[in-house]
Amino acid sequence: MLPDYVMTPMVAKIAAGIPVGRLGEPEEIGKAVAYLTGADSGYVTGFDLSINGGQHMS
Repeated sequence: MLPDYVMTPMVAKIAAGIPVGRLGEPEEIGKAVAYLTGADSGYVTGFDLSINGGQHMS
């Protein structure tokens, strides 16, 4: 999992440069963790999950 910036007072000014126009919330990272540790991801064997609002495209 490759989380990027999340909303904190220190990085709030970066939001304008992110394609979706906002920073991520900690809860959004948590939802990805919940998916990866839950039964719904039982057949997932590996990948890079970029959680960055489109800031870094690979």
